[in-house]
Amino acid sequence: MATVIDRLNPDRTAAASARHPEKRERPDSPRLPKPPWLKVKAPGSPGYMVTRRIVKDHGLTTVCEEAACPNIGECWSQSHATMMIMGETCTRACAFCNVATGVPGPLDPTEPDRVARAVALMGLSHVVITSVDRDDLEDGGAEHFAATVQAIRAAAPPTTIEILTPDFLRKPISAAERVIDSRPDVFNHNLETVPRLYPTIRPGARYYHSLRLLERVKARDPRIFTKSGLMVGLGESKSEVMQVMDDMRSAGVEFLTLGQYLQPTPKHAPIDRFVSPEDFSALETIARSKGFLMVAASPLTRSSHHAGEDFARLRAARQALS
Repeated sequence: MATVIDRLNPDRTAAASARHPEKRERPDSPRLPKPPWLKVKAPGSPGYMVTRRIVKDHGLTTVCEEAACPNIGECWSQSHATMMIMGETCTRACAFCNVATGVPGPLDPTEPDRVARAVALMGLSHVVITSVDRDDLEDGGAEHFAATVQAIRAAAPPTTIEILTPDFLRKPISAAERVIDSRPDVFNHNLETVPRLYPTIRPGARYYHSLRLLERVKARDPRIFTKSGLMVGLGESKSEVMQVMDDMRSAGVEFLTLGQYLQPTPKHAPIDRFVSPEDFSALETIARSKGFLMVAASPLTRSSHHAGEDFARLRAARQALS
């Protein structure tokens, strides 16, 4: 769903520059106090500052900052950062996401090379590249995604590449195929929540379209690992989560991430409940019994959290089966 901002109406001028103009009329949702297991240290270590300087010096955007990830201090202190390409402004208005919504600017043709140089400079063994949704582009940004993967391959050949893509909804099939054919090591596309909650939580997306995208990756290139993630704490039931697991496995998804939804602002979707570490452990056991090669499940799990270490385990798990 594209959000159109009326720049000609003076009453909407302030809203045009707001981070979430589409949410400004919503009533505030109550914010629940975080339980002890969700408390994290504020970032500021020497390693964090080095990563921050490299990101800023190369004019890069990270989802770590834009999505207000709670793990930024830990990841950046270890020189792990998830690059977000194609700008800072998304054309969707998901109820859970902190990335700014609005009218994005044109793509920067220098971005793939700048990302690749930063990856080489940081000496990353594994990198995660994600993006905003770009419904305004004819191919949804597929060519730009592929160019970024190719630039990293050239600048940092040993680095394994994981991409976290939009859904390419209402784009030609060739758009998704262009990204698949760039041969990332991991193709991740998050389902985010259960199908019943899509109209309110992920209204611009379609659950079964996202499933078909993941299935298409496996059909086109079985060598690529496929990965998807789900948030809990939005009002879903355990049986609905288990059904999504089954749907993912039917689509050939090998790696599942499960994490706690955290409300970015009072205007975003409210938290229904905090899921305990013990309940996450139980969900992990269920997921592994369904045949996933890799499962990461904890309150602070995010798509790219420990992505490098998890990729090594994922690859080892596949090799053990061959």
